Amino acid sequence: MTTQAPPRLSAGILTADLTRLGAELDVIAGRAQFAHVDVMDGSFCPQLTVGPAFLAAVASTGVPVDAHLMVDEPARILPEVVRARPAIVTVHAEASRHPHRTLQELTDLSASVSPVIRGFALNPGTPVQAIEPVLDLIDLVLVLAVNPGWPGQAPAAGTAGRIAAVRAITRAAAHPILVGVDGGVTLRNVTQVASWGADIVVSGSAIFDGLDAPGNLAAMLTALGSSALGSSSPGGTS
Repeated sequence: MTTQAPPRLSAGILTADLTRLGAELDVIAGRAQFAHVDVMDGSFCPQLTVGPAFLAAVASTGVPVDAHLMVDEPARILPEVVRARPAIVTVHAEASRHPHRTLQELTDLSASVSPVIRGFALNPGTPVQAIEPVLDLIDLVLVLAVNPGWPGQAPAAGTAGRIAAVRAITRAAAHPILVGVDGGVTLRNVTQVASWGADIVVSGSAIFDGLDAPGNLAAMLTALGSSALGSSSPGGTS
């Protein structure tokens, strides 16, 4: 029987002190696997946040960037995003009229500009079967536990089952596909979230709360069963 490795942490940084971005990134460098950046356009979800230039600034520090594009029709900014050299680029199933075409474009950019882990995100109300037509074009399925853009939500009750269902579907793929979970992960519930079987857990404000980011990070990593970076590569499976 194979034991699944502890989930890797993608630490959301938009609640960090962005006037001290370098120092804040030093907190997670070499400890969290990724710096998670929510790129929001004020249309797909309410907030307006950052863009490709910010992704490039974070990537320039050497911390692998997990770019989560919560924007309408993301194909329009994919070239700039990939040129910023993130490690992961995730687009939403709900954000495009033609998600298959969007992922084809992301695949082409990954081959011609800079290699990325191709992510496909599902909001809580989107059937997990939406990933079936694009299995050959993705390396990661990001299961959102909350509706994006509204703070303070607890993970939706069915999230654990959705992760299991995604895992079952991805077994049909010809290559390994990671499964991630994002939304509502706190220091109080991270142990439970880790038990759901995701490869990557995203958490932001629970770490960068304006009080004790290093202590919060240490507690989060301990709860995830890992105190340092895993030895497996970002594109591997757990």
